[in-house]
Amino acid sequence: MIFESLPTTPRSDELIDKAFSRAARTGRAKQNKLEAQQSMLQTASNILSDNLENVVVEWPDFETVDPFYYELADAIVDVDEVRKSLSEIMWASRQIDEIAREYQPKLRKTDADLARKHRKQAFARMANITEEVEDDLLRIGEARDALKNLPDIRPDEPAIVVAGYPNVGKSSFVNDVTRASNEIARYPFTTKGVQIGHFDRERIRYQIIDTPGLLDRPEDERNDIEKQAVSALEHLADAVIFVADASAECGYPIESQLELRDAVQARFEERDIPVLTVCNKSDRSTDMEADLYMSVETGENVDAVLDAAADAIGFEPDIPPSRNE
Repeated sequence: MIFESLPTTPRSDELIDKAFSRAARTGRAKQNKLEAQQSMLQTASNILSDNLENVVVEWPDFETVDPFYYELADAIVDVDEVRKSLSEIMWASRQIDEIAREYQPKLRKTDADLARKHRKQAFARMANITEEVEDDLLRIGEARDALKNLPDIRPDEPAIVVAGYPNVGKSSFVNDVTRASNEIARYPFTTKGVQIGHFDRERIRYQIIDTPGLLDRPEDERNDIEKQAVSALEHLADAVIFVADASAECGYPIESQLELRDAVQARFEERDIPVLTVCNKSDRSTDMEADLYMSVETGENVDAVLDAAADAIGFEPDIPPSRNE
């Protein structure tokens, strides 16, 4: 997952302390006082500039990030603000390089006392530049913390999103078809765990995702962040399984369930994403029109539902041609 390896973002005072203390040790190691000032300047500028630049280059290029992860990140941290802060931090890195280049000639062919004075001036300016991007470093650190634990969902693998009201059997279905291969993770925009599982069909690995708090209620009940998260799922989903409970034991009348199904269907079909209506608990009631009927509790037609979803996707992996072709 593209955000999980992001390193901890340092604070400005941490960087300044690190750079200047390392520079002081470098200076003490030099016998020549003039060389000591030159070495201290170069050491401090390298540490500040390199560490600030590393904050930026460790982040993925949002211009090339998969649309699913872009919208997901934007729903959580505001990508435009993150990009502005990254730009400011890179500016600071380059400014510190410029300061070092400006002062290095001043530390040559002069006496040690004047060189020390120039070096201290350079240090003050470098510290000011670093402190100037303190808020940006904090914003990047907060964004990193918010994104690094996102579930490992892979846009290059076919994905099935499971939708439907609570208690209709979505989680039981995902549990059943993925067995021990599922995982629970939390999105910042829902208090419930997002369940992600995997299953194989004809040597193809499929992801199956239950997103409680997002696709289990009408759109007008979602907040702006949740709506954007659903938009991200539109980029990810290759098929949607809408699970309904005709027995209404879930606590929601079938009419309300089908209204939600129609809304989900309309939204995803704008991207030509197939939506399969599946009546769960078919051992108790089949009193509704559906593409498929199943009972997770008895195991009836569960595999047939997976097969239908895989067929609806029609995923064909890229297979390298044989040497004879």
